[in-house]
Amino acid sequence: MAAGAAVVAEAATIPGIAPGAVCYLDGEFQPLATARVSVLDRGFIFGDGVYEVVPAYGGALFRWPHHLARLRRSLSKLRIADPMDDAGWTGLVTELIRRHPWPDQFVYLQVTRGVAKRDHAFPKDVTPTVFAMASELKPLGPEWLAEGIDAVTLPDERWMHCDIKSVALLGNVLARQAAADQGALECLMFRDGMLTEGSSSNVWLVRGGRVMGVPRDRQVLEGIRFGLLEELCASAGIPFELRRITREDVFAADELLVSSATKEVLPVTRLDGRPVGDGRPGPVWRRLYDAYQQAKQAAQAR
Repeated sequence: MAAGAAVVAEAATIPGIAPGAVCYLDGEFQPLATARVSVLDRGFIFGDGVYEVVPAYGGALFRWPHHLARLRRSLSKLRIADPMDDAGWTGLVTELIRRHPWPDQFVYLQVTRGVAKRDHAFPKDVTPTVFAMASELKPLGPEWLAEGIDAVTLPDERWMHCDIKSVALLGNVLARQAAADQGALECLMFRDGMLTEGSSSNVWLVRGGRVMGVPRDRQVLEGIRFGLLEELCASAGIPFELRRITREDVFAADELLVSSATKEVLPVTRLDGRPVGDGRPGPVWRRLYDAYQQAKQAAQAR
């Protein structure tokens, strides 16, 4: 078998890649399993790029303007030229969703600085690499909704620009693996005794019926659910506050929640092996979860 044919045959059997899955790479839609990026791409060499994850329910993009705005904030902070206008990004994401059969999907978008000779300084006159793929967005595990999830506490050992949705995620990967090694789905990280976030989630605590999260600053990625949770709390009449949260605050919480594009909003019912509150998903989480589902249905009805 020729070398090229062997690569294609091997790539076509990549675990977890759905047969017929399509991606977008630098202006072309092509089979995901055989798509290739140069080894000199700065995303590969330096982690010099950003990404975004956008959910779609019933084919309808959810919070798309907010995701697009955050993508552009991240690009601007890394001084990478935005390669598309609004219509271009929307058309790309919509077409990628159309080409796949799943009713609910999430689209992964990635933009790197591009291909250039390896040098730490930014290259001049380089074209950004644009990559996008869609995956099935599966329903949340019923056991997570019925029983909540386990989490562990860890020190936040990442860099100081966590507000950038960078593809350089090794710190998050190590944190997620440390949680997995202890049988937990997520971790809650602390820097100098103060809560920051999870490995791939924002973290919320409930005390006395009030939902509290950490301030928007460089120590956390401002999840799209920051704004959404605030809106859902307002509509449900639940007090909402952003402030510094200590480790002691976390362990004294009535409820703990994590949120992300794929987790939506989940209750943490065990932290470091100890029950949170009464050890069951709490009433504030239930109200927010129900409101979240209504927001998804409203997006599909538009």
